[in-house]
Amino acid sequence: MTATDNDNNVDVLARSGIFRDLPGEVLAEIAKAVRPQMVPPQTLIFGEGDPGDSLYIICSGRVRVFRSDESGLEIDLAVQGPGEAFGEISLLSGEPRSACVQVLEETHLLVLSKDDFDRILRKFPATSRVFFREMRRRLLRDEERLEGEVRESYKASRVSWFDFVVVLGVSVLLAMIFNSSNPNGIPILPAPPSSTIPVISAAAAMKDVQLGNALILDAMPENFYQKRHIQGSVNMPLALFDIVYAMTFSDENKERKIIVYGSTMSRPYDLELADKLLLRGFDQVSILEGGVDAWEAQGYPVTEQVKK
Repeated sequence: MTATDNDNNVDVLARSGIFRDLPGEVLAEIAKAVRPQMVPPQTLIFGEGDPGDSLYIICSGRVRVFRSDESGLEIDLAVQGPGEAFGEISLLSGEPRSACVQVLEETHLLVLSKDDFDRILRKFPATSRVFFREMRRRLLRDEERLEGEVRESYKASRVSWFDFVVVLGVSVLLAMIFNSSNPNGIPILPAPPSSTIPVISAAAAMKDVQLGNALILDAMPENFYQKRHIQGSVNMPLALFDIVYAMTFSDENKERKIIVYGSTMSRPYDLELADKLLLRGFDQVSILEGGVDAWEAQGYPVTEQVKK
């Protein structure tokens, strides 16, 4: 690589959102490690579930980032252009690719291999926090975009209240007819889900927090957390579990009590988050009974976003 090529690579990296906050010596190290690649239009660079073996920086051209559901429906997440990077999430998390990337027009890329990426992180360990911060921002962006797609899909496909009542009434009538002729019967309403994860009251949770024995986790999406959360709680939305865990919990004492809370609507997510922590070796995980509402009802401190 010539000195001019290296300087050009540094310029491209310095304009990229994921690299621009890095010190000059780190940018120079990355600039020496990347290799150029020209990709023709409509090329699929990688698919969802592929191993994460490289990080890509766009010098020129455009790529499309998207996901596909089980039916093959594609959901666009972003269109990225010069100066933007993609593929870093898998390199940091060690997980397979979480999305697909396809080239829209002839695109000039700089490619950083996982081996070089890991080597640079070992040489400059403080660099990892910059990458984690950017990865968190991108995942939140993707989560908001997906939520918007789901809302639009729901609006387009929902039935009228009259149709809903008719379908519900016919279903109940058929269930009653079946039950009258079958001694075993079937339940008209499903039984509520059960969980072996213990529930803790707000008073007991506060006592553990005051003694320094417990850490409280907020399982709600970040936008809800910012609006209102238990003072001192750590936000760990399910979609960002791996990132927040790596940044906050990698060195945490596994014997410390962990109290998870959310809201009534997010209870399944609270339970799933608690399950993930149990699988990571935390054996004193519990769910806060009543969530943030019960906590505030006891007069315990809650942080709320100031309305402008």
